Amino acid sequence: MKAAVIVFPGSNCDRDLAVALRGAGAEVTLVWHKDTDLPPGLDLVGVPGGFSFGDYLRCGAIAARSPVMRAVVPFAERGGHVLGVCNGFQVLIEAGLLPAALMRNAGLKFVCAPAALAVATADSAFTADYARGETVSFPIAHHDGNYRADAETLARLDGEDRVAFRYLANPNGSTAAIAGILSANRRVLGLMPHPERAADPVHGGTDGARLFVGLAAALAEGALQGA
Repeated sequence: MKAAVIVFPGSNCDRDLAVALRGAGAEVTLVWHKDTDLPPGLDLVGVPGGFSFGDYLRCGAIAARSPVMRAVVPFAERGGHVLGVCNGFQVLIEAGLLPAALMRNAGLKFVCAPAALAVATADSAFTADYARGETVSFPIAHHDGNYRADAETLARLDGEDRVAFRYLANPNGSTAAIAGILSANRRVLGLMPHPERAADPVHGGTDGARLFVGLAAALAEGALQGA
């Protein structure tokens, strides 16, 4: 698996994401937000957590208009896999790659804690190593993670099995306790919890490592089938 991790001013989980991907066997390149091209032959683009551009305007709004996103959006539209974590999820929504909006937490406070999640679907490369309905734990650390979707969008997400993860105890007021969603082609995942912070035993848990290991295996299997 060849992956690129985008780095914006204010990213603080870019190295964490790169380490988790390398732990799953990926070859990883860090790409600065002012670059206009992605490395050739990529399987995955990772958009990391943090506070891109200091969260001025709406979270992720400025980053979504960085030069590199003019390459990331077409990459996704061509069927490339893209993973956006926390601020990265906000960036993907602002870039139009995922629907609805992420708003201020219902409690109006920053939340930072382990979060119990239910795996809502195993039908994606990102969730292939989990079982539907399985409970996992990833850390959360966000102030604007309240996923808001109207009834039509929610019905579409549910009807197309595109909710990837749900909170067991909703920490931020998200509609239907949604913690992560997939794009229509199931190749873009955005989620507020941090799997890269649960990818090593020293983190206190390894539930997140399975996302990266399963993703690498699924992409390798897809490449073999396409060969």
